[in-house]
Amino acid sequence: MLSCDICGETVTSEPDMKAHLLIVHMENEVVCPFCKLSGVNYDEMCFHIETAHFEENELERNFERINTVQYGTSDNSEDNTLQCRSEVNSGIHSACASNHPKISTQSLPKDGTLKHNAFYSEDLTGSRKFLKSKEKECDLSKIKGSIYETMYSPPECPFCGKIEDCSQDMETHVKTKHANLLDTPLEDCDQPLYDCPMCGLVCTHYHILQEHVNLHLEESNFGQGMDRIQCSRDLELAHQLQQEEDRKRRSEESRQEMEEFQKLQRQYGLDNSGGYKQQQLRNMEIEVNRGRMHPSEFHRRKADMMESLAIGIDDGKTKTSGIIEALCRYYQNAATDVRRVWLSAVVDHFHSSFGDKGWGCGYRNFQMLLSSLLQNDAYDDCLKGMSVPCIPKIQSMIEDAWKEGFDPQGASQLNNRLQGTKAWIGACEVYTLLTSLRIKCHIVDFHKATGPLGTHPRLFEWILNYYSSEREGSPKVVCTSKPPIYLQHQGHSRTVVGIEEKKNRTLCLLIFDPGCPSREMQKLLKQDMEASSLKQLRKFVGNLKHKQYQIVAVEGVLSSEEKVARRQASQLFTAEKIP
Repeated sequence: MLSCDICGETVTSEPDMKAHLLIVHMENEVVCPFCKLSGVNYDEMCFHIETAHFEENELERNFERINTVQYGTSDNSEDNTLQCRSEVNSGIHSACASNHPKISTQSLPKDGTLKHNAFYSEDLTGSRKFLKSKEKECDLSKIKGSIYETMYSPPECPFCGKIEDCSQDMETHVKTKHANLLDTPLEDCDQPLYDCPMCGLVCTHYHILQEHVNLHLEESNFGQGMDRIQCSRDLELAHQLQQEEDRKRRSEESRQEMEEFQKLQRQYGLDNSGGYKQQQLRNMEIEVNRGRMHPSEFHRRKADMMESLAIGIDDGKTKTSGIIEALCRYYQNAATDVRRVWLSAVVDHFHSSFGDKGWGCGYRNFQMLLSSLLQNDAYDDCLKGMSVPCIPKIQSMIEDAWKEGFDPQGASQLNNRLQGTKAWIGACEVYTLLTSLRIKCHIVDFHKATGPLGTHPRLFEWILNYYSSEREGSPKVVCTSKPPIYLQHQGHSRTVVGIEEKKNRTLCLLIFDPGCPSREMQKLLKQDMEASSLKQLRKFVGNLKHKQYQIVAVEGVLSSEEKVARRQASQLFTAEKIP
């Protein structure tokens, strides 16, 4: 009779045993005979046994060698050898195979290697080859001498540690001294048991438990390592996505900034689309195409424009004169709701034309201011022989002032070039040009509101003080010799030519707007001018609500030394601020 080393089942012959192993055990998965580890291949299981169950494996191999030396003398005694080994080791299998009583020490093959029959494989062809190879193994008599020489040592009792001279004495000792342990299940044995804190597996020796726990830790470390790798990959992916998002955001911001910059360039005439001459011709051609201008009129105006540009003097086609005189007559004969009014010196009104519509207000206001100075004898010395220049000539005059050293920061902002562009000018450029002509002026900056609802009452008070001497008993209409005031705010500029004081003590500015066409301004020249005609001139405190206003006020004439001093001071532009 043959007994299966794995499950204990008995069969009558060796072919039956081979069939039993193939059918019952070889088709199953590989399972560790000591700790029931599964889910690995045969080579991995061999490595597991050699590392995690080294002591148990050595103990079984020692008993294998003892039994082989004691009983295995020839090839014909193979059945007897198996039976003898079964008898010797049946009593101690519980102490050597953890808490798996069915796995005995016979689970190792005769050659002492770890190629155990309990390592099942799903590859049936490989299993059959394995069984055939076992049939061709060398007989026991060929290896008996080597076992005696290298591997034999006196047997030691696995229960009490006593050493006997031979295996027969050891068998007798175990059967007599430890018979109760052989019949007692592992759970009832006095030997201490060790529970795995991770999975609850019961081990008979702390070394076994230590190896078992180490396997858990290795698996845990491997899992943590994989988690860290996955986490690293996730972080890298997130970083790449964030970089892509940042790149798209920066690209979009750059595109929007470029669009805004180009829009500002177009708005302020710095887009290289031509200047006064090109715009004048283009707009007149549009008028001809729309049928609102006769071709002969187009050619006549073109010739006048070319002549004006050649001599640098405005052609006067947008000028309206005599308005200040008409206003003086009106206030003397009418305007019963006005307590007192102050008017500037004589000034001509200039409005925008086809060539500067949308950007030329600063130049037109300078023409108004200069027209007043040219009619004032006090400025003959510095303006001798000058006429009101055309817009391209004004641009050239400002560039000349920059070349002299005035306002280098403003020049840099406009690329040191105005001719041939539609660049806007403001209070700083007007101040620079007047100072270069030795006209004494200064800038006052009303940089924030000084009244309720964003109004600027301090601006009105300053202009009143400029035109008025504040003397009681003065006449109702005061025609002063003061030049008009250049008034700048965001996006537009105008010219202040006077101020009214109502009977209720409220103030009202009188303003020339270059956006108002000649046909409207000429209504003020009528003898029977109506109060409604003044509506386009009058601006009350509630009408001026821009965030910031700047004015350029003329005060007299500069000496040559004062001009040089002001040129040096313009290296870092400063203005009087109110409040």
